[in-house]
Amino acid sequence: MLNIPASMQIYFCVVPVDMRRSFDSLAEIVRADLGQEPRSGHLFVFRNKAEDSVKILFWDRDGYAIFYKRLEKGKFSLPCAAASSLEIDPATFSMLLNGIDLARMQKQKRYTREESRV
Repeated sequence: MLNIPASMQIYFCVVPVDMRRSFDSLAEIVRADLGQEPRSGHLFVFRNKAEDSVKILFWDRDGYAIFYKRLEKGKFSLPCAAASSLEIDPATFSMLLNGIDLARMQKQKRYTREESRV
């Protein structure tokens, strides 16, 4: 089980990725397609076309690390997005890994700092 702090930023690549890709090619996708710095300490999540596997790339102080999960049965229910990436919070990410259908999930309104500036 992954313990992810609430302050961790998680970027989900919506476009399917070949799961044979490894450290450097996933880092290049982060730079080129997601517009992020792969050594930032954020988590970058990739999925395959069949939606039964996810890979997580992250920078761990002195090198890249990859976490890979493949389901034996079922699919990861992924949120819909118009962009190539989607930022998700740790709670939502945990639900994704545990089989919650994110497409049908409806999140209740909560206060955010951005709303107070409007």
